[in-house]
Amino acid sequence: MPPAPDFPLLCPVCRDALRFGGGGARTLVCGAGHSFDAARQGYFNFLVGKGTVFEADTAEMVAARFDFLSAGHYRRLADAIADLAAPALMGAPAGQPAVLDAGTGTGHYLRAVLDRLARDRAARDLALTPDPAADGASADGASADGASADGVLAAAIGLDISKFALRRAARMNPEALNVVGDVWQPLPLADSAVDVVTVVFAPRNAPEFARVLRPGGRLIVVTPRPGHLEEVAGLTGMLGIEPAKDERLTASLGKDFAAVSARDLDLALTLAPRDVANLAYMGPAGHHLDRAALAALEAGLPAWTAVSARFRISVFAPIR
Repeated sequence: MPPAPDFPLLCPVCRDALRFGGGGARTLVCGAGHSFDAARQGYFNFLVGKGTVFEADTAEMVAARFDFLSAGHYRRLADAIADLAAPALMGAPAGQPAVLDAGTGTGHYLRAVLDRLARDRAARDLALTPDPAADGASADGASADGASADGVLAAAIGLDISKFALRRAARMNPEALNVVGDVWQPLPLADSAVDVVTVVFAPRNAPEFARVLRPGGRLIVVTPRPGHLEEVAGLTGMLGIEPAKDERLTASLGKDFAAVSARDLDLALTLAPRDVANLAYMGPAGHHLDRAALAALEAGLPAWTAVSARFRISVFAPIR
């Protein structure tokens, strides 16, 4: 659960500003009196009215993703995202940077972004400190752990439609505000509220992303490339890569964003049978895969399977 800075949040009911109320960081209240209490696991549920028409990831799918990512198989991807987010966060003109992880899932990628920001801030503050050994405080009032004087490193918000994912994310990123919400609905953020939006294998609401990004902010999108997981995709019933995916991505963002850069990342993975099963079950295919059949397949896999993961990491700037 985060401390109680002035997060740039909007009420999902009336779009009035939300503030932490008398319950500290466990209650959010707007001027119209709409109130949202944190769940016991530390997240807020902003799905109001009829909720969402989309199918949220199940507890079993989330557990598979958590185990796979915790094993470090996609760590280089997380580090690459953090590398690309760092310049915009470190250069945040508002003083305290802010990041939205749309489709945060278990929170692993946001964790990497926040850890990288902490290291960069600590290195900067150390360079500004005349005597680093004196008391751990930097010349600009930030501590040597990279946090600001009030203990808040960045305004970090993780959004996902799965409450099961948010339970994991809240434990992974307790300093972030973790919110159950639908990315296709108006985002619960004020205009020009964040410096970076990250979207890893998640839906992209371009107009809303452009609205909440500050001038000079960055949208970082991760998509699979042809050949991604092809060694096990057919075997496990995973969904294939849609043709012309990159062209559709650019077209879908074109009215609101300009392309800045694109980087391809290839990972050569060596996976145990359980890793292969988790890989299949943690994605969209998990909604229709037969868990029993997948367990039988897992039992018949060799001790190690070579798998190629192929990503494209695209960076966009909002058009003002």
